[in-house]
Amino acid sequence: MPAYVLHLGATVACVHGGQGQPTAPNPRVKVMGQPVVTQPIPYTIAGCSNPPTNLGPCVTANWLTGSVRVKVMGQPVLLQTSPAICLPTGTPLNVLVTQLRVKAQ
Repeated sequence: MPAYVLHLGATVACVHGGQGQPTAPNPRVKVMGQPVVTQPIPYTIAGCSNPPTNLGPCVTANWLTGSVRVKVMGQPVLLQTSPAICLPTGTPLNVLVTQLRVKAQ
């Protein structure tokens, strides 16, 4: 099912409220003037409120799947519906806001 493509300006957060940012968006393709993000690129999480006694705060997140049809430089683009897992907590990373023009499958 088609979903919106993630870009650098998308709002992404862990379930504890920490904000996620891609470590290296792909500058070759832009959506709404901002680079898209491909699957193997991890996200860093800042501001996670999960206490250290409960597996600590979320630090990074890895995406499990990306688009099956759209690739940038051979790597699948990430979609609004792509699942991701935060480390070390194992909780999901949620896409809250993204661009609303380009969809992929």
